This record gives sequence, C-alpha cells and structure tokens, in this order.
Amino acid sequence: MDRQGRPGRRKREGQDDQITPVLANLTPPQIVAELDKFIIGQTEAKRAVAIALRNRYRRQQLSDEMRNEIAPKNIMMIGPTGVGKTEIARRMARLIDAPFIKVEATKFTEVGYVGRDVDSIVRDLVEVSITMVHEEKLREVRPQAEGAANEKLVGYLVQQLYYKDKSKRKLAHAALDGAGETVENKTPDEPPVLEIHAEEDGHESLSAEEQRLLERRRRRVAAMLRQNKLEEHTIEIDLDAEEPFTGMLEFMAGLNTDDSGDNFQDFMDNLGTITRHRSRRVSVKEARRILTNEEANKLIDFDGVVDASVQRTEQLGVVFLDEIDKIVGNGNESGPDVSGEGVQRDLLPIVEGSTVMTRYGPVKTDHILFIAAGAFHNAKPSDLIPELQGRFPLRVELDSLEQEDLKEILIKPENALTKQYIALLGTEKVSLVFDDSGLDEISRIAAEVNEKTEDIGARRLHTIMERVLEDISFSATDHAGQTVTVDSKYVMDRVGDLVEDEDYSRYIL
Repeated sequence: MDRQGRPGRRKREGQDDQITPVLANLTPPQIVAELDKFIIGQTEAKRAVAIALRNRYRRQQLSDEMRNEIAPKNIMMIGPTGVGKTEIARRMARLIDAPFIKVEATKFTEVGYVGRDVDSIVRDLVEVSITMVHEEKLREVRPQAEGAANEKLVGYLVQQLYYKDKSKRKLAHAALDGAGETVENKTPDEPPVLEIHAEEDGHESLSAEEQRLLERRRRRVAAMLRQNKLEEHTIEIDLDAEEPFTGMLEFMAGLNTDDSGDNFQDFMDNLGTITRHRSRRVSVKEARRILTNEEANKLIDFDGVVDASVQRTEQLGVVFLDEIDKIVGNGNESGPDVSGEGVQRDLLPIVEGSTVMTRYGPVKTDHILFIAAGAFHNAKPSDLIPELQGRFPLRVELDSLEQEDLKEILIKPENALTKQYIALLGTEKVSLVFDDSGLDEISRIAAEVNEKTEDIGARRLHTIMERVLEDISFSATDHAGQTVTVDSKYVMDRVGDLVEDEDYSRYIL
C-alpha cells in the first residue's frame, strides 16, 4: 500500500526466508521445552505443534517452486475444556512471534448474523500482524527518535526567552538559569511555567552576540534536560506532523470491514495530505514522550510495515478455531440461526487456501496454520463435513486432568497460580506460604468437583484458590508483616463445607 492508502505492489517471492529468524533456532525438542514452562502434560499435542512449526521453517529452506506446493499441517485438538488447548496455541504463537488470533466458530451461527463472514478471520489476523510489525519498527527507531525529540524540546524551552513582555522574559530567564530555585510569582513548591510565544521574525533579527548567548542557553537547557531538572515544568508544544498510518488505523477502527463506498475511497485517496495542526500544554516529561512518538512515526516506512505484515500473515499466521464441535450439523436445523454445516462450508475455502481481499490488499491463506479445537462431547470429528476433515490431517487428543496434574499446574508453570497470589499479597507485606498438604487438598478438591459436576479442567483451580484465599485477600492490610501458611486445615476450614454439600457446590464451586 502506498502512502495514500492504496494497495501497492509487493514482492511475493524470495522474501519469506527473511521473516523466520526465530524459527531457525528452535528445534522441536526446544519448542516442547518452552511449552513445558507454562503447560503441564499434554505431550502428544505439544509434539504435534512443535513438528508443525519446524516444518514451516523447513519449507522456507526449499526452492520457491517446491515451497509453494507444501501445505501446512493443520491440527485438530480434541479434549475437554480447561486442559490446555488454547494455551498451547497461544504460547506457540508468542514463541515464534507470529500473528495469532483465537476465533470462536460459534460466532458465525449466532442469532442476528448480519454482514459478518468468515473472511473477517483473515482481516483480523492482518490487523494483528500490522500492530506487531509497527511496534517492532517503533522499537528499532526509538533511540534515533529520542535524540530528535530532545533537540525539539530544547528548542521549545529556549524560545520562551523571547517574550515581548519584559517581566515575563525575566521570569522565564530565571526559570532556565536557576531551575529548582524560587522565582517571583510562584510558590516555592510550584515549578515555573514555561509558556512559549516566539517572536514573529524568529532568530534572524538576533545579533551575533545574541546568537552566541542563545547557543549558550541551548547548551545549558540541554544539560538541565539530561539531569531531569525540568521534568515537571509546563511547556506548549506544536503537533503538526502528518500521521498517515496512525490516522488510517483510527479511521478504520470505527469502519465496517466490508464498507467500500465512495467516502471510504476519498479518504484513502487523500490520506497522505491529512495534517493535524494543534498545540498542547504539557509537562516536559510528557512532551518528551509525545515528541518521541511523533519522530518515531516519521522515521518508519509505512509501506514496508504493510508489506512485512502481509508477508508475516501469509507465512507465519496462526488461527485457533475453538468450539469447532459446536458447528456440527444435526440434520434438522431450523430457525434464525445460520446452520452449522453452512459455517463449515464457509470455513472450508479459508482453511483449504484462498485469497481474501483486505484493506491492505489481497492476502493468501494457503500457508496460514489452522488449529481447531473442541470437546466433542456430543459429536465426533467424523461428523464434520468430509472436506473440512481432510484439511486437519493431524489429530491429537488431550487428556483430562487428574489430581496430580492439577497439583503440578499449581506450582510448576512460570505463571502458576501460587506464584501469582504470593506476588499479589506480597505487595501488602503479607508473606503467603503454600504447604504441600494444602496443595494436595486444593488439587484433590478441584479434581473431585470436576468429577461430580462439569469438568472445566484447570479453570476449577481458579475458583477453589479464590475461595481459599478470600479472607486474607480481603483483610490483607490488617495482616501486614505476617506470614500466612496455607495447609490442609486452612483449606478445609474455608471450602470443606462447600465440597461436602454436593448441591451447594454446583453453584459455588
């Protein structure tokens, strides 16, 4: 897409191998090891995902002709809720820094289905990719942008020396020469306000001596900025930079994806000429942030951002289709809902490989990795239409979580619940200690409730933990400096009665 927002020409071949530096250094065992940091068990699913990812890297080492013939090995995950299906897909996408979206298949069968089609999956995936690449580019140019922003900030601060009002000039001069000292017309604790009203004729009317004086003051102000002596001073800055990329995203945020009217085209045609002229009164600290972002956007090649984003979507994109078992047709569907089998047929060309038109140009879905998941309690994968079944050649079954699995989930992952609660209560100066007997009791209760009621897997641990720690979380400020040990007695005192009353536990746990 060019700077006016119109789809531009992109190189399709020979560029893919430039976007997989992370994959090149990840072998399947390493991928599984990384997933083990957050997900307990489910080895078969992890291995399938690791192989699928490695095959994407292997594919990109081949010739263009052979590369285009190799389709991704889409995966079907089968297992009850809360066993790690979504987490495996999400962690995998973060691991390779790939665009990732999670889509509920049932959203396309809801009552009131209007104008929302399965192509929106690809459009949303491209938007995620655009955001990722844009943030990466911002990080790359930030050092250079910070330097340019500081130069502009010095200029804004020095301009205040040229007030027409002599008394204000003296005040501003005092503010610069003795930042932090008390000057007239302000209280000792109030930082001086540096308003900017430059002379209309600028610096051209300055004499040689005044020019030298100005340079000395610029150096003085620059030194004070480096020492953070002016951070809370208020200045007025002008924002008049062209913002083609940001402006486009802001406009698109409230626009229907399928809108293609004349107003939309006029906007795209004139996008490059949009300029915002405005001024803001902010602190020096805030002005530095605003100017840095403004300068960073000027340094970014937005055409390159779009090109890289579309390539990343096509070659590394991951779509997680959850609840796919809920769109299995029962043969006698009627009413306002869109039929499940109809949604399957709509999904088929996207998964099989097609070209979807987006606001950034055409996007091919041939090599996007699709991971479908479902509990399949009331249906079987074989109940899907045969064509869709064939697009998910890899089938992995995830095991239900037993008591030992639940206990490991409480303590082993890097984001384990016990670690989270210890950190949260630590902010209140409360030392939380989980005794082994307490962990055993929590995992036993979670497994028992899952068995008696609906099996929601590891999500049951969130419910139990919140009940167990409700009292200490509520009154943590009254226990600052104390140590609270969560053992089996502590757990049973708080949730034992709920577990024993099966009818009550259905509503509470």
